[in-house]
Amino acid sequence: MKTGSNSNKKYIISVACILILISLIKVASYYPNWIEHFYSRGFYLYISSFFRLILGWIPFSVGDILYAAVAVFLLISLFRFVKILRRRNKQRLNYKKTILHFFIALSVIYIYFNLFWGLNYNRPGIAYQLNLDTSIHKEDDLKKVTGILLQKVNETKRAQEISRVTTSNYTHLFIQAQVAYHTCALTFPFLQYNTLSVKKSMYGRMGNFLGFLGYYNPFTGEAQVNLTQPKFLIPFVTCHEMAHQLGYASESEANFVGYLAAIHSPDTAFHYSAYFDLFNYANRELFFSDSIGAKNNYKQLDTLVKRDEEELRKYWQKSDNLIEPIISIFYDRYLKANQQKKGVKSYNEVIGWLIAYYNKYGKI
Repeated sequence: MKTGSNSNKKYIISVACILILISLIKVASYYPNWIEHFYSRGFYLYISSFFRLILGWIPFSVGDILYAAVAVFLLISLFRFVKILRRRNKQRLNYKKTILHFFIALSVIYIYFNLFWGLNYNRPGIAYQLNLDTSIHKEDDLKKVTGILLQKVNETKRAQEISRVTTSNYTHLFIQAQVAYHTCALTFPFLQYNTLSVKKSMYGRMGNFLGFLGYYNPFTGEAQVNLTQPKFLIPFVTCHEMAHQLGYASESEANFVGYLAAIHSPDTAFHYSAYFDLFNYANRELFFSDSIGAKNNYKQLDTLVKRDEEELRKYWQKSDNLIEPIISIFYDRYLKANQQKKGVKSYNEVIGWLIAYYNKYGKI
């Protein structure tokens, strides 16, 4: 009886501590300025640097192995659970204890996720740091910025072809991405990136099937890039994932920070990769208000850029399957649950940041 009583007390204390921590995390989310100064630019920078220091030198993704291990563990647990039910040995299955263990496990994951990454979703972020006005932009602003991006993507493609820059050596490319951030930090010191920890995804082919080009692992601090995607996308995707490592959780912010880094790179492959992606975001948005203008923009693309557009179209077409839309729905819910009201459409909001940046600095 005494042993059982002590066991119950331990569970009660554990649940109480968990609920207190979850409550504190929830309360903290209502104070974005506090998160910006004390978490995102304080505690998080130290913990993310620590993760990159201890795992960055490892040539493979520890996070990918962790995900695989968790998947195997869950499958084994499910198999055992079903096996017990089929044998009708329900007396061996303590439902209350099982539910309690499940609650504790999910709560620990939730607390870890938020303390070591998730609170970044609540920071004011890059708009606060650059003092950008991201209010609703006018159609004329969108047309102007899209026109500039059209010019930039054509120019940088030609420059890339002349210099014959290659993106085939991904290790060199990842190092060049860090160089881009170092150069960018000369203008924006808060974007300083030390200790590289960008890895080739172990699930590249699966990534095509599930529809991801890259991802950040909040449990190990590693950035993973799917290297099976068209090569001209990889530089910008890499900069995007590195932006997550710096604490820019919002997808639109990570896109914008990735753009800032890429255009400061001495490597023209990074310039083209960023402008290619942003032009497509802007022109798609323009299509909803001025479809003729958007189509004319596409017609004005350099032949070499159109060739890349076709390669990208075939890539996504080849990746079409029944599971990817389901994964997209879950990811959409995840983003909306983390302060990104537009879900997967949040990526497109980078154009709002870009317009605000152009209106302030007069350049892209």
